[in-house]
Amino acid sequence: AAVVDGEITKISLADYRGKYVCLFFYPKDFTFVCPTEIIAFSDRAKEFEALNCQLIAASTDTEECHLAWIRNPRNRGGLGFMQIPILADTTKAISARYGVLIEQLGIALRGLFIINPQGVVQHVTINDLPIGRSVDEALRTLQAIQFHAQHGEVCPANWKPGSKTMVADTEKSLEYFSSVTEVRQSTTVQVWLRPLIESECFVNMFFESHVQGCVCYKHALLCRLSIIN
Repeated sequence: AAVVDGEITKISLADYRGKYVCLFFYPKDFTFVCPTEIIAFSDRAKEFEALNCQLIAASTDTEECHLAWIRNPRNRGGLGFMQIPILADTTKAISARYGVLIEQLGIALRGLFIINPQGVVQHVTINDLPIGRSVDEALRTLQAIQFHAQHGEVCPANWKPGSKTMVADTEKSLEYFSSVTEVRQSTTVQVWLRPLIESECFVNMFFESHVQGCVCYKHALLCRLSIIN
């Protein structure tokens, strides 16, 4: 069961076949990070709808608990008006099937799944309990998935609609890579401090007197100093 438009009803992923689905799990109702995520997604539901995508939130709480939370005002930690369904996975079967169930606690991790119109999962991201998700990133990923499905080209890092893509081919990809420039980050060391930190004696003295078990970091620092030179 789920709460849709303020009413308890039955839904199934099969109801949305032919559309993209963004299914995101959250741990519990009446908590802290969870309402910020659900409200953020719900308030931008029309942007997903414009891309033929249905947002669905889900937790292992009951549908009655969802409804009570929705009826609680936002300025008191509630959800208020919702533009998206909230699924009640009371048997925990759906959370388990998607691999996000914490069995000892009976709650779900913050898993987000983008499913294509054929019912195939195209994207998965899972956050630990304290970390909220980005609506912007979910939307960007959906746009990238749809771009690839429509055009066949692949989307490089930090791609956004309108930016360059590439053909996944050894020769044809050179058109994209020809515009990539190498950026080297320079390191500036204060002149008065340089003679001191360049001294291996100083590095040894610092780590022996302040830190234990930092042999690897000490080696890295010495290597870094040699690079600066």
